[in-house]
Amino acid sequence: MPNTVEFYRSFSNVNDIPFENRAQIAFAGRSNVGKSSLLNRLAGQKKLAKTSKTPGRTRLINFFLVDNRFYFVDLPGYGYAKASKKDKAVWSALVESYFQKRENLKGLILLLDCRHEPTGDDQLMIDWLEANGVHYIIAMTKADKLSRGKLLSRQKQFEKRFETEVIPFSANSGIGKKELWGWIEKAVEGPSN
Repeated sequence: MPNTVEFYRSFSNVNDIPFENRAQIAFAGRSNVGKSSLLNRLAGQKKLAKTSKTPGRTRLINFFLVDNRFYFVDLPGYGYAKASKKDKAVWSALVESYFQKRENLKGLILLLDCRHEPTGDDQLMIDWLEANGVHYIIAMTKADKLSRGKLLSRQKQFEKRFETEVIPFSANSGIGKKELWGWIEKAVEGPSN
C-alpha cells in the first residue's frame, strides 16, 4: 500500500511525456466502468482521480506518481457510444501511441464490469494486449453489486474465457484492493514489456 499518490500531469500528446526510468502501471477499460473510483480506492483518496456520472470524460492520459517510485497511468475510457468518430479516432491514436512508446510499462489493469458481458471493445483490447505481449490482469469492478455466488461464477467465467487472472474489486467495500496491490508491486519489480 502506498504512502503517497499524487497527480503528476495530463498529456494529450505522447511525445510530451518526459522520458524517465520510473515504472508505469496503466489502467484501461470502457467508459463508466469505474476506473477513477478504482484509482481513488487504491490510493486511499476520495478525489485523486475525477469521477463523473457522465462517461467519456477522460480525454487525456493522466499520470499519478506513487511513492515517488512509479506511475499510475490512467488511459481514456473506450467504447463510449455517444463519442463522435473523430473523438474515437483521437482516443485510439493516443492510446496506441502510448503503448508503442512506453518502454517502462510494467503492466496493465484492465477493468471489466462484473455485471455485464465483455463488449467487442473489451475483446479488442485483450486481443491487442495479447498480441503485443503486454503483462495484464483483469479487475472485475463493482463486485459489491453481485451476490457472492454470482460473483464467483462470473470470476470463473472470465478466467476461463480470457485465460488470465481475474480479481473481483469494489471501490465501495474495498474487495480486491489488497490483491491488486500485490499484483502491482510484483509487476513494478518485474521486467518491462
